[in-house]
Amino acid sequence: MANPRFLVFSDRMLRAAALDASVYEEIEADPSAVRQSLAVVLLSSMAAGIGAGGWQGSSLRTFVLFTLVALATWTAWAWLVAEIGRRLLPETQTRTSFAELLRTIGFAATPGLFQIFAAMPSMTLPVFGVTAMWMLAAMVIAVRQALDYRHTARALTVCAVGWTLALVMAFVLGVLFGPSVS
Repeated sequence: MANPRFLVFSDRMLRAAALDASVYEEIEADPSAVRQSLAVVLLSSMAAGIGAGGWQGSSLRTFVLFTLVALATWTAWAWLVAEIGRRLLPETQTRTSFAELLRTIGFAATPGLFQIFAAMPSMTLPVFGVTAMWMLAAMVIAVRQALDYRHTARALTVCAVGWTLALVMAFVLGVLFGPSVS
């Protein structure tokens, strides 16, 4: 018999990936979802590490490096979104804690699990491109729900600005610490 917590977790991940706004409200209201949200972010970062390294010829160092870059990028994105959304662009009805926001946007990383398929030859860029856009869409919905925005455009602005800044940070980290191209 399946563990009920795992069933709730997997159901939430499926609904988050399907861009179901109600699951983000559910997660926002559930303080016990912190571990689940953290698990999604860690699994998504690991999938990025595997996808970036490829199936063959990938070293443990490459996996760890890309996993850490993915995790750092998500962390920066989450922090930037929280600061921009809560402090710079709140609406009058915006009432959320940092924990509530992190729980919801953690589940927005669910599409990142598909980054593992970027390890297939000639699929790296398409998979990372599609999953990045999918995660952006999920983040917009999560932010709209967690910050109680009336309009998706505000959530899109918050997420896009945060995403752009986080991608710049990831690029800089990749240039500084990534493998050299000969």
